[in-house]
Amino acid sequence: MIRNSYAVRNLARGLAPLALVLSPLAAPSPASSSEVLFLPDALGRLTEAAEAPGGFKESHFPHWNKGEDPADGCDTRAEVLLDEAADAPAVGAGCALTGGRWVSYYDGQSVRDPAALRVDHLVPLAEAWASGASAWPAARRERFANDQGAPGTLVAVTARSQKDKAGRDLAEWVPADQAAYCRYVGEWVGTKLRWDLSVDAAELEALKLFADGPCEETVVVRSTAPR
Repeated sequence: MIRNSYAVRNLARGLAPLALVLSPLAAPSPASSSEVLFLPDALGRLTEAAEAPGGFKESHFPHWNKGEDPADGCDTRAEVLLDEAADAPAVGAGCALTGGRWVSYYDGQSVRDPAALRVDHLVPLAEAWASGASAWPAARRERFANDQGAPGTLVAVTARSQKDKAGRDLAEWVPADQAAYCRYVGEWVGTKLRWDLSVDAAELEALKLFADGPCEETVVVRSTAPR
């Protein structure tokens, strides 16, 4: 758990040797509206602003909806599970999933029961609300909450790791699996850029420490969310 900038600084320094043996985050093939950046450059595209958390309710972000393919009978959660499965599950009536296997990248755990998984908003809904989404129309908040158009906006993880995260931002929490730090940081920044969400001072400080150290060569895909 990262409680303050001193802890973040120590974490970033401690991960520096690890960065020497980790490959940079592989970038997916970007769409025509996407831009591929290294993390230090991507930070320059962020907008710093104080958070405005008042008035948040989870109901402001309707999810899960009918997903990208309404004809498949699966909601967004099920579509994410199908997309991220290491071994594909069987799909029954009503998009009931059985069997299959997933790897929860927050903690590196292998999971064979889809009911034991949670589909997490990598940038939590409360964080999005406080970073600009409170000014959005309801339809845009629903699109954010069900976004499958970019890597990392929604991720299948263990219930335990999602509970440990508990909606905290990157200045307070990163995954327990050290090998996942840079991926998480890159996808956090990519999601903030995609949805034009701001970062607060503590969050930006934490990001700079990662960008100046172990995650310097992490790739960030900057894409544009649908309006």
